[in-house]
Amino acid sequence: MNRVLAFVSGAVLLGSSATALAAGDAAAGKAKYDLFCSTCHGMTGQGDGPGGAALNPKPRNYADKEWQKTTKDADIFKVIKEGGPAVGKSPLMAAWGAALSDADIHNVVAYIRELGKAAK
Repeated sequence: MNRVLAFVSGAVLLGSSATALAAGDAAAGKAKYDLFCSTCHGMTGQGDGPGGAALNPKPRNYADKEWQKTTKDADIFKVIKEGGPAVGKSPLMAAWGAALSDADIHNVVAYIRELGKAAK
């Protein structure tokens, strides 16, 4: 009985750690965001980067509180990894899965969530 309880307790702790790891590191995500995303999405995530000025549709505004509330992390992850066409969005949104590891993408997602919190 004690072994089973210890195993279950360990699994719960591991599950918590895995969730925290999957959530990503926003500080590490900022570095990748600045390098790969800010050109179109802007330094503050408002879709106002210089590379996005001529795009139609405009890049996503990550500061949009409603979008932040209604969008799942998994959806953000998928569009970053596989590109806009993979989720029925603009083909102008590049797939970054070849340039970024899954861990990097989780970090970028965490940073995008921070951009939403920072918006006024």
